[in-house]
Amino acid sequence: MARVIRTPLADQAAELLLERVTSGEWKLGERLPGETTLAPQLGVGRSTVREAIRQLAGRGVLASRQGSGVFVTSLDVPEGWETVLRRADVVAVIEARIAIEAEAAALAAARRAPADLRAMRRALAVRAERRAERRAEIEGHVDADTDLHRAIVAAAHNPVLLELFDSFTPRLRIAMIEMLRVRRHFDSDADHRAHVELVDAIADRDVAAAATHSRAHLLSLKEGLA
Repeated sequence: MARVIRTPLADQAAELLLERVTSGEWKLGERLPGETTLAPQLGVGRSTVREAIRQLAGRGVLASRQGSGVFVTSLDVPEGWETVLRRADVVAVIEARIAIEAEAAALAAARRAPADLRAMRRALAVRAERRAERRAEIEGHVDADTDLHRAIVAAAHNPVLLELFDSFTPRLRIAMIEMLRVRRHFDSDADHRAHVELVDAIADRDVAAAATHSRAHLLSLKEGLA
């Protein structure tokens, strides 16, 4: 039987348990062996088994029932977030950005602190510097742009939105680079002005304008793909 040989152990144990579930070792509704049985089979401690079970419970594969044990609740394993993002096309990525960032911009306008505003202004200045370099490097532009948008999301002071944005960033970067390579032009004066207006709305604590500017900017990206 396969054993865990690399860290993180809980992740490895979860994958091995998942393989055993999807291979049909346990039927839907069947109870898994106890921790004392699973731990030596996987080559990990009981606490690691518990963490692996928690991970699979979070994915809807297993369920722990107090006093009864752990049961298989699904054989149709949903794709993980990273897999979904890897498969998503550029339009889907931009639509997800709208959902996250328009709300974050509104919250930022209501909650931003002086330090948040300074971070946004610094990021905006770096973005402007990249423009002064005649936009020679798409990757550099995307990174500067992403830093500005992250500063805005951080200013919302909502850890869930920030976690979503951070988990989204690697796929977002790939999607934006792909899009700009197709368009062959980027960061027009109007586009940069839209970012300035967004930051100004947040600075002015104008919640409605911040959300509107964020949504309009991202919608223009989406429409540019048509």
